[in-house]
Amino acid sequence: MGITEQQTNTFIVFDVAGTAYALPSHDVQHMEMVEGVTRVPNAPAHVDGVVFSRGQVVPAVNLRARFGCERVPYELRSRLIVVQADGRTVGFIVDQAREFVRIGPAAIQPPQDAIGGTDNDYVTGIASLDGRLIVILNLERLMAAGESVPTV
Repeated sequence: MGITEQQTNTFIVFDVAGTAYALPSHDVQHMEMVEGVTRVPNAPAHVDGVVFSRGQVVPAVNLRARFGCERVPYELRSRLIVVQADGRTVGFIVDQAREFVRIGPAAIQPPQDAIGGTDNDYVTGIASLDGRLIVILNLERLMAAGESVPTV
């Protein structure tokens, strides 16, 4: 999804290791508290396990681990953001999910301009909103990048 397509989207803003990230709200099925994560043998390092969410078993990807940050225990503010792309449903475990916001295209810079080039092709852009920076993610690229997420 290009930046020009984002002008009519709202975004869900969430925190991982002190950084604000956002996904287009149309990519998110629902959010819930993190509970009942069942470990799965031989899962990739960034997959904490699986959860039973609204009638389906969903892989639980820890975005702290996915982004190379230190793992921390789940807290009351921790959230599971359940998304779907390319026919796959995945839950992203984040430190907290704060808000829904509308970000206009003028507030978003391409990642190369904002950070001088990046290997993280799942970053769509960097938004400046009310004095803070928000990293805009592309769900399809995030799910395709690096190690695969197991299908359950």
